[in-house]
Amino acid sequence: MSDEEVWQVSEALDRVEAIEDPEARVRAMSKVMADQVRRNRTWQKERREMVLTLKADGVSFRKIAERVGTSLGTVQDILRGHSGSWKDRPKSPADGDASS
Repeated sequence: MSDEEVWQVSEALDRVEAIEDPEARVRAMSKVMADQVRRNRTWQKERREMVLTLKADGVSFRKIAERVGTSLGTVQDILRGHSGSWKDRPKSPADGDASS
């Protein structure tokens, strides 16, 4: 996808936000959000496959982040197999109960 295509998607989202009728605007937002939930699964899988391919090719974590357009932390999470929110992350031994 070119920068122009990304800009067009962003502009379309801006038009949804500019819908004057609040009910129609929220209805349109709901449709876009529902579609994106479905799309996110596919997009995350494809991004993970690219990150794994680049890592297998010996590309550094920082270069992978730059090439796929995400943060270093996200690349690290992908390589660890974690894709959930911070609250869902498994606790490290250092994060465990201090009384044990």
